Amino acid sequence: MESMGKKKPRPRRSFTPEFKAEIVELSRRGDRSVGQVAKDFDLTETAVRDWVKQAEVDAGERDGLTSSEREELAALRRENRRLREDVEILKRATAFFAKETR
Repeated sequence: MESMGKKKPRPRRSFTPEFKAEIVELSRRGDRSVGQVAKDFDLTETAVRDWVKQAEVDAGERDGLTSSEREELAALRRENRRLREDVEILKRATAFFAKETR
């Protein structure tokens, strides 16, 4: 009875920007609902709604970070994390060599 009502999580998939743009266009056309488009292409409704929302931000129709701004922010956060790790390593090395020279 443990397995009743529990679905296996879907494996994470990635989609090309062209595919996402096509799905957004189909959703915006209005002849099918977002839910129907998602069902037709075996996608989650949440993912399709997120793609539509991001397309609206990129087009300037809605407030938020554009795709390029999101990419830049992610890259800056990665760089910041790496630099913090580098500083921590240098601090440890400085402390180690300070002990050795006494």
